[in-house]
Amino acid sequence: MIQVGDHLPQATFRVTGPEGPIARTTDDVFKGRRVVLIGVPGAFTPSCHRNHLPGFVTKKDEILARGVDAIAVTSVNDVFVLDAWSKASGAEGIEFLADGNADFAKAIGLEMDGTGFGLGIRSKRYSMLVEDGVVKILNVEETPSKAEASGAEALLKVL
Repeated sequence: MIQVGDHLPQATFRVTGPEGPIARTTDDVFKGRRVVLIGVPGAFTPSCHRNHLPGFVTKKDEILARGVDAIAVTSVNDVFVLDAWSKASGAEGIEFLADGNADFAKAIGLEMDGTGFGLGIRSKRYSMLVEDGVVKILNVEETPSKAEASGAEALLKVL
């Protein structure tokens, strides 16, 4: 599992561009930037949609005021689902990074096996602060249905 002080591994996300999906690498997202990254098990899932993401939407300006360049959320969903989730959540200004094959989640050792629930391989719930590709803060939830240790309030306390 990735730790504080580690560099993020190279991975490719999909994001919605003006003419459809485009690829963005970890360098594209994190190089030379201070980014809060939120990992969630799934777009529109109850804890993600009602508890985790909304805190970052409402606290966005407060987080950015602490010297953060961007807030991004990643999930093991396709780019089209994440685009719909972004719009449904009113999450303007938050970057949505589709990790459709769980390549990034696996590369950082934060994948979760949800096959028993019909979900396949997903991402664990976490939040992290990444500075120029290096993990500076990492909060991983022990229980996937909770968004306490990885929530916006918890992260703001240590930013």
